[in-house]
Amino acid sequence: MEKPYVVGIDIGGTNSVFGVVDARGTVLYSGSIKTGKYADINDYVAALAQGLMQVIEQAGGPDKIKGIGVGAPNGNFFNGCIEFAPNLPWKGKIPLAQLISEAVGGIPVALTNDANAAAIGEMTYGAARGMKDFIVITLGTGVGSGIVIGGDLVYGHDGFAGELGHVIMRRNNGRQCGCGRQGCLEAYTSATGVARTAREYLEIRKDESVLRDLDPDEITSKDVYDAAMKNDKIALEIFEATGTMLGEAFADFVAFSSPEAIILFGGLTKAGDLIMNPIKRSMEKNMLKVYAGKTKLLFSQLKESDAAVLGASALGWEVREQNPAVEV
Repeated sequence: MEKPYVVGIDIGGTNSVFGVVDARGTVLYSGSIKTGKYADINDYVAALAQGLMQVIEQAGGPDKIKGIGVGAPNGNFFNGCIEFAPNLPWKGKIPLAQLISEAVGGIPVALTNDANAAAIGEMTYGAARGMKDFIVITLGTGVGSGIVIGGDLVYGHDGFAGELGHVIMRRNNGRQCGCGRQGCLEAYTSATGVARTAREYLEIRKDESVLRDLDPDEITSKDVYDAAMKNDKIALEIFEATGTMLGEAFADFVAFSSPEAIILFGGLTKAGDLIMNPIKRSMEKNMLKVYAGKTKLLFSQLKESDAAVLGASALGWEVREQNPAVEV
């Protein structure tokens, strides 16, 4: 192989992590910079390019790199732009793929959103190898999704298809979601949603719980997990309620695309069977009969510390010189 490596970049609200990856999905060289440190996009790109060139030189130089893939919030694959991302320092529409490509000497760059990058990563290196129809659900600060049908990622006509975290699960008196609407799946089943459920339960119920020893405003999903592992009744019920709602939603997602598998990715999956068992029960209970027992529920097989970079890097194998992501 003339160009044996790709580069993956995962842009988060706090850190931007990047690495050189080989065809087997091994991250060979990696680095990071602080995303929030750079209020000006040009300063950010300059710092990112400096870090990228360091790892690229370690891998043998630009001639060894086939392409660069970027996963970012509100990343649009069609035009290579980040568009109105609420958790990033730069506002409006930023032609990030083009800026990065120019800063690293013209290496082709493709960009997509972080959940789509996770789906591409699973298909290239992880649990979805060999699958042509599957959905990746990311359970982190928010709830994201990457939908693959017939071997292709679903982008829709505008590049933004696949926001399953924002299907509305509670039409009446639903929780306020960060997107501005009420009752979204994300508001209940993300890591932050689990913490909100804990605060609600502690407020309206009188049962004893180790969670009552904590400052309610500081409770995290990990605190709820730790309590559940001690057989705390309220914590166990929180996971039951969260998994039940996810299962209801997944039954609807199956009716839409009949996936071979739904793959769970992200921090909340560390809860293991605490979250998986109620999802399975609820999904099968709510499933249309023709789909019953046909869709597997799996956890991601990507190594957590490398997962985001791997997912983004998978785009790098496909990017071509004339990719619209790097056109002006």
